[in-house]
Amino acid sequence: MSDAFTTRVLNVASGSLEAVVDLTHECEAFLREAAAGRSGLLNVFVPHATAGVALIETGAGSDDDLLTALHSLLPADDRWQHRHGSPGHGRDHVLPAIVAPHATLPVIDGRLELGTWQSVCLVDTNRDNPERKVRLSFLVGS
Repeated sequence: MSDAFTTRVLNVASGSLEAVVDLTHECEAFLREAAAGRSGLLNVFVPHATAGVALIETGAGSDDDLLTALHSLLPADDRWQHRHGSPGHGRDHVLPAIVAPHATLPVIDGRLELGTWQSVCLVDTNRDNPERKVRLSFLVGS
C-alpha cells in the first residue's frame, strides 16, 4: 500500500448499553504514524448498519444529551418494521440515516483539525452488538 493512503481498523468495545465512545485519541495516534506531519484527509468509517460517527463535545453532558435526543427521535418500541433482536432494535437500523456512518476531517501538518470542543465519536444505540470495528483512513493531500 502506498504511503499516500494508509488505513487501520480499530476494534471498539461499545458495550451492551447505548453509548457515545470518544475515538479522538485513537484518531490522533493513528495520524502520528500515518500522516507523519503531512496534510490530507482522515476518513472515519463504521462498517455497521446500526452505528454512526459524530463530532460532538464529550464529558460535559452533550454525549448523554445526544443519546436522549436519539431516544426521542427513535424510540425503542414496537413501531419498527425491522423486528429481530432486542425490543425496538429496528430503530438502530434507522440511526445511520441520522448519524452518518462516516466523517471526513481535515488534517493539517499531521494534526487533526477539530474545533475546541469537538471530539470524534462512535454513536452506538445497538445493545445487541457490543463489539464494533471502526476504519480510519488517511489520504495525503497533493
